[in-house]
Amino acid sequence: MPTPKLRQRLPAAGAVALCLLAVTVASSAAQTGTTRRIDRLLDQAPLDRALWGILVVDERGREIYSRNADRLFVPASNTKLVVAAAASVLLPPDYRATTSVYGAGPIAEGVLDGDLVVYGRGDPTFSARCYGVDTTAVGVCDSLWTRMDALAGQIAARGIRHIRGAIVGDGSYFSDDPVHPDWSHYDLNWWYAAPVAALGFNDNSLDFTYAPGAEPGAPVQIRVAPELPIFVFENRSVTLPAGQRRTIDFFREPGTTRIWAEGGVPLGARQRTEYFALPDPNLYFAAALRAALARRGIAVAGPTSATRDPAQYAEARTAPAIAEVDSRPLDDQIFPILNSSQNWFAEMLLKSLGAATGGAGTWDGGIEAERRFLIDSVEIDSTAFDLSDGSGLSSGNLVTPRAFVALLRYMRAHPRNAGFLRALPKSGDGGSLRTRFVGTPLEGRVFAKTGSIAHVNTLSGYVERPDGSTLIFSVMVNNHAVPYGRVLAAIDSVIVGAAR
Repeated sequence: MPTPKLRQRLPAAGAVALCLLAVTVASSAAQTGTTRRIDRLLDQAPLDRALWGILVVDERGREIYSRNADRLFVPASNTKLVVAAAASVLLPPDYRATTSVYGAGPIAEGVLDGDLVVYGRGDPTFSARCYGVDTTAVGVCDSLWTRMDALAGQIAARGIRHIRGAIVGDGSYFSDDPVHPDWSHYDLNWWYAAPVAALGFNDNSLDFTYAPGAEPGAPVQIRVAPELPIFVFENRSVTLPAGQRRTIDFFREPGTTRIWAEGGVPLGARQRTEYFALPDPNLYFAAALRAALARRGIAVAGPTSATRDPAQYAEARTAPAIAEVDSRPLDDQIFPILNSSQNWFAEMLLKSLGAATGGAGTWDGGIEAERRFLIDSVEIDSTAFDLSDGSGLSSGNLVTPRAFVALLRYMRAHPRNAGFLRALPKSGDGGSLRTRFVGTPLEGRVFAKTGSIAHVNTLSGYVERPDGSTLIFSVMVNNHAVPYGRVLAAIDSVIVGAAR
């Protein structure tokens, strides 16, 4: 009787094998079709002159499409995925950066007989910002003065009414130069390359809001916020006849806070706001605290100053703090880094990562923490990346598409991924993907980080397919001169084609 049973099983096993073979052949055919469609798109002019690096895999890691996946590419703001992931995993779940105020002298009868020293530890959240897509939710948004007023309020609550010394911004927790050596001289004037120190206020930028004057030849109307007495501004700009090109620009004399505007704004042009960086974040913070104290009637007899010397007020920092304010939680710090691609937040978090993981509060310290994380935790080959900053503004960053896909797969499975995933822009929603994939089958299904610097565009993240499965992808385009809108459309077409 054993023989008939065996004979009965053989056809069933053969049928299963044939089914598996049919599925494999169908899957292979589908992948071949996908490859052909994407190759046809990228091999046509002018896209064919660009260098494309692409890897798309399913949730098991099986390749859907690959092109130069192991070559190094300049990632632009996709670099922010690294600092956001490393901070999510390496920093404590309850991580917050604390800003402390110390007295360098005795306090008696409401008088501090010495300097008031504010010591920063890399809190970027002294700014006006919303930390979620739903800006109507309670507690999601802060005003510019939310944290500064809290700090000043605690000082007032200690009964201090007069400070005989200076008010000092101590940024010595971050020990290197606030200016990254790879960033261009012109970029240093703007918010996206603002100097990075242990203290920061209003993204270390001034807000210049401008509109045309009443008639051609009249000065452009320019409003500066916040108004603090640490800079000198000269308005050399004029209103132009209607229809002319806007030429206004803002400049700063290197190493100073002497700022001016020149050029013109045509009559009838809409109001705009530019965000202009200041050279000394620690001084800026101290000036803002001085203004908050003045609103509470607290007088400061000495000047507003700043230091990066860790020894200067070391003794004062051994005493209990007069006041302390914590940053928003780590997940909130990650949100603007990924969702709206805020460079300065990324660099502040990178230096904080270096300081908190036993290294130094420097770019090198943060990069070393990222490097060890990518090699030891994510298990990426050390030759698959070479990092320079946290934001991706530096063209010295290099990463392979395969390394980004490995990082994204790792974070998708990590138990502490909630803040990372929440912060990724969603196609057709708020953030940097709000206008991408709209009207396609992937509207609302792509969660990814964008990137853009000169001749570089990138997109890396996840696709939630209608069948419930997930794709993980990285697309990087380097060395191209394709118009901005066209290259973004091509990137999106690659993802739509791979997700079919």
